[in-house]
Amino acid sequence: MRSHPADYELVAPNNLPSVLSLLAEEPGSWLPIAGGTDLMVQYAAGHLAARKLVSIWNLPELRRIEILPGEIRVGAGCTYTDLIHNPMVNREFTLLTSAARWTGGVANQNRGTLGGNIVNASPAADSLPALLVYGAELILASVRGERRIVYENFHTGYRKTQCAADEVIRCVCLPRQFKNYRAYTRKIGARNAQAISKVCLAALGRFAGGIIEDIRMAVGSVAPIPFRLKETETALRGNRIDQALILLAKKTAADEIQPIDDIRSSARYRRAVTANLVAELLNSFNNADNKNSSVLARWNSLPPGEAALEILPCCGSNSWARQLAALRPIQDEDSLLAASDKIWKSLTEADWMEAFAHHPRIGQSVAPTTAPARSAQWSSQEQQKVGAAGSDMIAALSEGNRAYEQRFKRIFIVCAAGKPAHAILDILQRRMRNDDQTELQESAEQQRQITSLRLKKWISE
Repeated sequence: MRSHPADYELVAPNNLPSVLSLLAEEPGSWLPIAGGTDLMVQYAAGHLAARKLVSIWNLPELRRIEILPGEIRVGAGCTYTDLIHNPMVNREFTLLTSAARWTGGVANQNRGTLGGNIVNASPAADSLPALLVYGAELILASVRGERRIVYENFHTGYRKTQCAADEVIRCVCLPRQFKNYRAYTRKIGARNAQAISKVCLAALGRFAGGIIEDIRMAVGSVAPIPFRLKETETALRGNRIDQALILLAKKTAADEIQPIDDIRSSARYRRAVTANLVAELLNSFNNADNKNSSVLARWNSLPPGEAALEILPCCGSNSWARQLAALRPIQDEDSLLAASDKIWKSLTEADWMEAFAHHPRIGQSVAPTTAPARSAQWSSQEQQKVGAAGSDMIAALSEGNRAYEQRFKRIFIVCAAGKPAHAILDILQRRMRNDDQTELQESAEQQRQITSLRLKKWISE
């Protein structure tokens, strides 16, 4: 039986303090509603028990993504679309953007919020394993103040959480410490999107010389709450991946979970799939490690000049390339990226300018004639989304480039990979407000990111 609108009361304060005051006046009487993607299903089916709803949709305090040196803070009201299109989240928290893309269709992604996914507390929610792997923390707000809790402790049972009746999640805090980790995530369902998962797994791994230094794995849909596979993680750390270790990991993971039989799948199926996904991720990490090792082994054996010349297209600075080649032998991707970053930060402004000069303008496909062929090819790939823009947007970018070069006397540098033209234009217009030194540092950081992406591409070719 469908619900009747007259049976419900909905209020929509325009700021967070007003919401918190209302929750404090009648604890447990008011139910916050953001995107409503879950609650409206209950409403349509006549199963929504709460009769008094307070809208927290689009509150400015909940829609911010704050970038701090040690963490980013994602407002609980940020939608999946916000996550998908945010450059920082895309770059440093790929597991979360993958989960956002899996969550429903475009309409649900435009309305559904990260905070709503968390407080709804479904063990099958797509984003929750990613949050566990990243070691997320939550900031809960009420009229009593704010408290910060470890997300891993937030879910206390099936559809139960630590959130008090007068609290809302203000933001999700994600530590920025996983840039040297490899990522893996899989969702098993009737479809990859617009379907509730039967099993969902997210993982991060850090390696040194083929040894697992750290590994973090979390699963959803196989227990009353999403959780980390800590026993399996412990069994893996400090070991080299081989078939014996994979078999041990499969058994340990299957023993750790608590699946049930339900309409979507059986406990037996979930246990087998979880074990197989753990094996798949380990094989994936191992194959990448072996491939990277073969590229580095060959490069490590080259004469210094040849080694510097081969790596030059990744950056464009000859000094950077010579110094990186001089540090050989380099054993793995993590060591390569760390060495690259250290050298780049030590270079002179002239070295930075040399690297900048190897790039084509944003919106132009032709690289400078001084740029190596591989650099030009990568630039074209990185600007793929820009190339798909309409003529008006390309014209706006061209005018923006002209204004930027007139002001700063150098080309506009941005890590364009995965960014549409309108997003890059927004970045350009924001950076036009920088002073000279701030803008130089921003350009250098963008070049560092470009170099890291190209090094990863080079090492996997």
